[in-house]
Amino acid sequence: MTQEEARSLLEVSERTAYRYANGTVRLPRLAEKVLREAANKKPASHNTAFRFIDLFAGIGGLRIGFNGIGGHCVFTSEWDANAQKTYALNFRDNHRIAGDIREFSEHPESIPEHDVLLAGFPCQPFSIAGVSKKNALGRPHGFLCDTQGTLFFDTAQIIAHHRPAAFVLENVKNLASHDKGRTFATIMNVLENELGYKVQARVISSEPWVPQKRERVFIVGFRDDTDFDLDALELPSAEDGPKLGSILDRHEDVDPKYTLTPRLWEYLQGYKAKHQAKGNGFGFSLFGPDDVTRTLSARYYKDGSEILIDQPGPRPRRLTPTECARLMGFERGDRKWRIEVSDTQAYRQFGNAVVVPVVEALANAMQPYIAAAVAKSYGQNDEAPHAVSRPDREPAAAYG
Repeated sequence: MTQEEARSLLEVSERTAYRYANGTVRLPRLAEKVLREAANKKPASHNTAFRFIDLFAGIGGLRIGFNGIGGHCVFTSEWDANAQKTYALNFRDNHRIAGDIREFSEHPESIPEHDVLLAGFPCQPFSIAGVSKKNALGRPHGFLCDTQGTLFFDTAQIIAHHRPAAFVLENVKNLASHDKGRTFATIMNVLENELGYKVQARVISSEPWVPQKRERVFIVGFRDDTDFDLDALELPSAEDGPKLGSILDRHEDVDPKYTLTPRLWEYLQGYKAKHQAKGNGFGFSLFGPDDVTRTLSARYYKDGSEILIDQPGPRPRRLTPTECARLMGFERGDRKWRIEVSDTQAYRQFGNAVVVPVVEALANAMQPYIAAAVAKSYGQNDEAPHAVSRPDREPAAAYG
């Protein structure tokens, strides 16, 4: 059941429902019984299994959310070998992880049929940091870029060929304002006018779910008319969101290697002081257990300056990779996340990832509409033909 369905059935506040969902308050036995009975009585169309593909998959943040509503991943594409390793460790799959998506967009028939397409297409050409860097180097960005900037169009070619019932695209908040809005207008024109989908977009912050302010734009499209309203999606209050202390290890349990060296700490302090003298805010940020952090970035491995953790002693420390997994929602409740790459690669992977609970909330809201769209695709009022032979809902991550 979606969180909103459960909240309405139990007649509790949104805040209480959120606390039940994230495990901070135990669900009473009677309430659990009521929910289980109601879930078992739901029409089959709400439980329709569906197939989806995971493009620019990273380490699988989008996938977790759509596995959780009954989806079955039939194709994965991720070009980075280290991200592939982490993805493969954490998902039980019967398909190999494909590399460069451009090889498949040229022959989209080689991608399995699917009902939903997920794509976190590369954000570097559209992000504030990426644009600033490329401007400084005198290089093109956005749709003028000859590499990553064109990958949206590879996604569009796959959508055009397979015509999935729905898609979810994710990118940085700055996508909406890049090049004075022309980049986003081009994307929407392709999706709405060239491909004929009913498309909605919304920027969602991660603060209600994790102690990090990370804003991302989600673009949702349905092939046919639907009552789904992305703007009307009610989100938990950020004021009730968790604080940093909820994801931190005890000081005595953290390896000293994560504490900044005297030389690096001296450099970061000097760098910040220099820019403060010029009247700007560049420099490190220090956070304590009662704070919400800035956005974790893929460059975190360099010096950790955007999220330094205050601790006893003369110098702060970086987050550990496991703490990053919690900050991004990959480790949450009983869900564990296997990390068997170097710290440098782990920081890059989490910095490029989506915040999983945000995706889970979006997927839960979309669930009945996806089910209806899939049923309509197969001309049925209940399950699609492929759903009956699919095994029970696969786990979001493979433990051991």
